[in-house]
Amino acid sequence: MAFDQMKMLNELRKAQKELKKEKVIVAAGGDDDDPAVEVTVNGELKVEDITINPAYLSPEYKDDLEGWLQAAIRDGLAKAQEIAAEKMKPLMGGLGNLGL
Repeated sequence: MAFDQMKMLNELRKAQKELKKEKVIVAAGGDDDDPAVEVTVNGELKVEDITINPAYLSPEYKDDLEGWLQAAIRDGLAKAQEIAAEKMKPLMGGLGNLGL
């Protein structure tokens, strides 16, 4: 039984390392070829990068830019959560045996 628990914990750690490598890039505002903002989120639900198109760095776009950033971060986190849940799903069933 202890071997099974160790194996499951090792698989869980491996999946967590793989999630760190997963990247989700979400764009908002502007158009498809030239978005106003892009946000990169990894599978650990950490924002890794935010890129703002210089064309939108003016006071007239302030409110729009704030909204686009909120939308991109929200959508990026949601997509990264979906990826994480899908990757961890096979492992979560075995955690009941670990007493966690």
